Amino acid sequence: MSTSPSPAAPAPGTTPPTAVVVDGYSAGNFYPAAFTAVGARVIHVQSTPELIPTMLAPDLTAYAENIVCSEEDRLVELLRPYSPVAVVPGQESAVQPADRLSEALGVKSNGTALSAARRDKYEMIEALRRAGVRCADQYKSDDAELLVKWAQDHGSWPVVVKPISSAASDGVFICDSAEEVRAAARHVLDTRDIFGFANAEALVQSYLRGTEYVVDTVSCDGRRFVSGVWQYDKVLLPSGQNIYNRDILLSPDEDPVPALIDYIHEVLAALDVRWGPAHAEVIVTDRGPVLVEIATRLNGQLNPGFQELCLGADQAGLTALAYTRPEEFLREYAGRVYRKLRSAYSYNPGTTLDGVVAEVDQEIVARINALPSVFLTSVKYAPGARIRPTTDLLTAAMRIYLTSADDEQLVADYETARELKDSVYRLA
Repeated sequence: MSTSPSPAAPAPGTTPPTAVVVDGYSAGNFYPAAFTAVGARVIHVQSTPELIPTMLAPDLTAYAENIVCSEEDRLVELLRPYSPVAVVPGQESAVQPADRLSEALGVKSNGTALSAARRDKYEMIEALRRAGVRCADQYKSDDAELLVKWAQDHGSWPVVVKPISSAASDGVFICDSAEEVRAAARHVLDTRDIFGFANAEALVQSYLRGTEYVVDTVSCDGRRFVSGVWQYDKVLLPSGQNIYNRDILLSPDEDPVPALIDYIHEVLAALDVRWGPAHAEVIVTDRGPVLVEIATRLNGQLNPGFQELCLGADQAGLTALAYTRPEEFLREYAGRVYRKLRSAYSYNPGTTLDGVVAEVDQEIVARINALPSVFLTSVKYAPGARIRPTTDLLTAAMRIYLTSADDEQLVADYETARELKDSVYRLA
């Protein structure tokens, strides 16, 4: 099995295929290089007049063109002359627009029939329930008191309260009492999600007790490659928010990875995911794997070079291959799973700092980067930026990718990075 798609230039006199990325924020920034590597021209659709300030902005210089348009009927007419081979979401809020655009253009698409269930976390779980797939109990409402009543009637604590359609652990609370549910529900209903949309409803779900995992896949005409399984290491804050600490790469044959993979195939079938990437979060309970949520977009912690090193292939590159050269993808990847080439962590250090960053200590950053296992340290805050105590993935202080063939070295370097991370920022 080849480890990554080889570059392909279009034949002389032919027009290269075109891929469309809708709102290429965050990990969507890796799509231009991935599609370019398989010989495609990449254009960007910006669905808002201004870029969303809460997200890592798309690098518009990486695209052949940026189309700014929020009217989807008009977008279809603007995109039709390009005859695109793919219309992919660059972030979670673009999932449904990308489904509608790809269906209207008649290109490879997951379609719109179950598009809401691939975005709305309530509809997502209900789709699993209808398909007979193991899932959580839940209730949604725009009334905090009704959410409290459901939690009390449910009769098992804790419960989870969260927004219907956000991401990156935004607004997710673990609640042990009616008072905590009420406070969490009011917080969700009174705020906007990370994409800037008002939370019209809040969701309360049964608490899934067990270890949480990530399962990443890429689909090509309904056939899939499992591109990685990671175990979450989380930290529970006094506020009831459970924040990310580390993602730990697992071997494909170690328990419970095979059971997770089998379960995710059921989930993807229930949600009619036939094309492109998916990023699923699953908790293994005493009943077996149960979905937390799934997003039909790239893993937000993707770094292609890091994944190439520890997995042999990256999710963005595999997605580009699936859309542009489906026969090659089906031959090389369909029905298979990743290889763990080296042990790896994706570490998201939290912070208790609260203030304005005066300085980033580059000497400390250099010491972290010099650790043998460290592939990359991504510092999130520049001098002058406002830093706040970590409450979710977006407010982590930085991201450190570590990988090594020596497990003892990996653990030692992680512990050293933990000791150094609080010295990276100096406040005004």
